[in-house]
Amino acid sequence: MAYVISDSCVACGTCQGVCPTGAISEGDIYKIDPDVCIDCGTCADACPTGAIAPGE
Repeated sequence: MAYVISDSCVACGTCQGVCPTGAISEGDIYKIDPDVCIDCGTCADACPTGAIAPGE
């Protein structure tokens, strides 16, 4: 299951810089493409606000 970014995202870009597959795109809050996400958790580990978690 792909990771998801919650509304607590502050759009700092940290997650996008560490994603090994380029699954994260910019917006008001960042978004993760579930078709590209490999469920590695690197983005969640890097997120300073804890806005990223495994999807359900």
